[in-house]
Amino acid sequence: MRINFDFADLEAFLILSETGSFVATAEHLGLSQSALTRRIRKLEEALGAPLFDRTTRSVRMTLAARRLRSRAQGMLDEARETMRELKDDTAEFSFQNRVIVTVAAVPSTIARVLIPAVGLFSAGQNEARVRILDLLANEVVEAVEDGQADFGVSSWAAPDGALLFEPFFEDKVVLVLPPDHPLAQTSGPLKWEALAGQRLILPSQGSGNRALIDRALAPEGLSLFWSYEVPRTSTALELVRAGLGVAALPLSAVPVVDGSGLAIRPLVAPSVTRKIGLVYRRNSAIPPAAARLRDLIVAETRRRAEA
Repeated sequence: MRINFDFADLEAFLILSETGSFVATAEHLGLSQSALTRRIRKLEEALGAPLFDRTTRSVRMTLAARRLRSRAQGMLDEARETMRELKDDTAEFSFQNRVIVTVAAVPSTIARVLIPAVGLFSAGQNEARVRILDLLANEVVEAVEDGQADFGVSSWAAPDGALLFEPFFEDKVVLVLPPDHPLAQTSGPLKWEALAGQRLILPSQGSGNRALIDRALAPEGLSLFWSYEVPRTSTALELVRAGLGVAALPLSAVPVVDGSGLAIRPLVAPSVTRKIGLVYRRNSAIPPAAARLRDLIVAETRRRAEA
């Protein structure tokens, strides 16, 4: 039998069974009510039965909830005791107990925002491992809300009382092209109208990056005719490397390393920008290792932007 819930879901259930309030439980856990609801729903789906009867005035446990409550606390207590025993294990297995820092990020921020900072983080210490969740913007928000990530890096955060969005970098949309392309031989920025007749690679319709570009060009009466439409910035970059076209992408999506087979030109008239920021849970402290990585991300991104 596959288990599709975790201890965080059980903890949320137990607190909700005590408080009888989604609002109070969400505040206690530092979650939004929607994130708390998802945790309870996971348990209900795993058990195949509703756990709470919810009305406008009260939250009441069902029979299934009362039966689960009698066992859930013991399961959590046993898990905590097991973790304590593992932490006291011999030094031979100490590498298994290293801290894991989990960052949720939109794919277009990984090349220039995450990777340089992660490199410095790993070189400066060796007690923590890094897990990167490559997600869409709304999924970054959900991962942070649900506690799957210590923090997020994104261009957008849904307005939610349980989350904070802290911008730290203004990202520009640029033209990425092969180094031997005629437009790569020019100096200075290019106007969007110069892309007419080019084999243009654009983010997919409905994506955040495409919406950003379309909103900025609409007041200027500009429309783009694309040859390739792709959901991932990594796919767009591979098409450029293959010499199949030129791509309008956020600068943060373009690798920093030399010899990448890519040239970059600024795009103007209009300049298209987006804010990149950190996504946090409002009432939840960030672990020290995660805070170190967060600070490196901000400092290194700003340093490179000013260079």
